[in-house]
Amino acid sequence: MKHNRAVRAIIALFLSVCLPLSAAAPKVKVFKTRTCGCCAKWVEHLKANGFDVNVQEVPSTAEYRQKYGVPDKLQSCHTAMVAGYAIEGHVPAADIHRLLKAGSKATGLAVPGMPAGSPGMEGPRNDAYSVILFDADGKGTVYQKYPGN
Repeated sequence: MKHNRAVRAIIALFLSVCLPLSAAAPKVKVFKTRTCGCCAKWVEHLKANGFDVNVQEVPSTAEYRQKYGVPDKLQSCHTAMVAGYAIEGHVPAADIHRLLKAGSKATGLAVPGMPAGSPGMEGPRNDAYSVILFDADGKGTVYQKYPGN
C-alpha cells in the first residue's frame, strides 16, 4: 500500500513538472508602432489562440522587416518573430501554429497590406486574401486562402 502511494506521488510530481513545460505557449515578439490599433487587436487574437506575446513599440517597423527578411512586396503594418520565423501583418494564428508544427525551412508568413476581415481587421466587410509563405530569396507561395464576402 505504501509502495503504491509512493509511486503515485512520484508520477504526480513528474507530471506536474513536465506537463507545463511541454504545454508552454509559443513566444512571439511583435514590433509595432505606438499608434496602430489594428496591431493591438492582432496581438489579442494571438493571445486568445495560445501564444505568449511580447510587444515592442518602435518608431517604424521597416528595419525589422529588413532585418528578418520580409520582402517589401509583402509588407504590412507590423512584424513579428516566432521560433525563428518572421510573421508580417495580419496572419491568422491557425496558420502560424500550422507553420510551427510543420517545421518548414521558410523564412516566414505574410499577409500583405491590411485586408478587411483578417485578424485585427474585423468589421462588416471581409476581403479575400492569401497568407504567403516566403523564403530567404523573397520568393512566395500561397500558404492559405481566405474568401471574402
